[in-house]
Amino acid sequence: MADEPLVLGIETSCDETGVGIVRGTTLLADAVASSVDEHARFGGVVPEVASRAHLEAMVPTIDRALKEAGITARDLDGIAVTAGPGLAGALLVGVSAAKAYAYALGKPLYGVNHLASHICVDQLEHGPLPEPTMALLVSGGHSSLLLSSDITSDVRPMGATIDDAAGEAFDKIARVLNLGFPGGPVIDRYAREGDPTAIAFPRGLTGPRDPAYDFSFSGLKTAVARWIEARRAAGEEVPVRDVAASFQEAVVDVLTRKAVRACKDEGVDHLMIGGGVAANSRLRALAQERCEAAGIRLRVPRPKLCTDNGAMVAALGAEMVARNRSASDWDLSADSSLPVTDPHVPGNGHSHDHDHVHEVSKENLYS
Repeated sequence: MADEPLVLGIETSCDETGVGIVRGTTLLADAVASSVDEHARFGGVVPEVASRAHLEAMVPTIDRALKEAGITARDLDGIAVTAGPGLAGALLVGVSAAKAYAYALGKPLYGVNHLASHICVDQLEHGPLPEPTMALLVSGGHSSLLLSSDITSDVRPMGATIDDAAGEAFDKIARVLNLGFPGGPVIDRYAREGDPTAIAFPRGLTGPRDPAYDFSFSGLKTAVARWIEARRAAGEEVPVRDVAASFQEAVVDVLTRKAVRACKDEGVDHLMIGGGVAANSRLRALAQERCEAAGIRLRVPRPKLCTDNGAMVAALGAEMVARNRSASDWDLSADSSLPVTDPHVPGNGHSHDHDHVHEVSKENLYS
């Protein structure tokens, strides 16, 4: 093995088949096959459609990543895969593929956590993570504040969404405004031409007695939908750009306010933001503004690394190898509700006989 581990990562937690290859903290390949267009007509992700799309895309996407990285599969030091959380069927496709490749190649297998991977990917952009790291993860499935002293073994939840995640709210409001799916990018685009102060939408869980770090966007979503319905019922035109801007401002105001507060309370002088909604331009701008005012350093990966991708899984896998964390066993299973407190799924050491596997694989399983 080289000084820096060469790891391939597979991500299939939702609707994108992501395959990334990293050497240490250097990104060599980031191949993605998205099935988002297949879900658009349904207004959301359909698990069965996503699973079938992963099956079709898996091998070509892995081959594309290997070619992009300029390596062969035998050069790898390990295979990492998202074991959870996510859609059960979609996760199973990725886990099954990772086990097959790892077994055939005689390489160690690492089942890793989707949320921890979103944090670790920032190493590919800005270098090693500070310890501890405060992370705000915002996507269609989760809005979480996490504190990690070791991304491979210690991730502590500070707060999370108690109902709709921020990304879900973006999708639902875009649907009410007839802007299509996914909602995040299109609302961001319309909001740039709107007035964020035009409509005073509510900020959930920001009262003095509310949980300091938890999020709630269900009430906001309902308030926006009712405001739109009232305008339509009165025969008035809906100012789409102002609605988008005011709704978006309500979301990012709460996210950034709570994240900065958590940093101050915990004495952490930096904040990492990840997840698909981290690509939102207003979230980035307001976070930068508030972090600078509070003396906090902001770390946000480029937008392509914020959305689900294989590079983030490979990054965490490489960290597992570098820190000598135990590999997962061959009976690794997908866990749709894998807690973030489990950054990876370690094996018990009884069933991962790589020497034997390597002898088998040399002649028969992979060419």
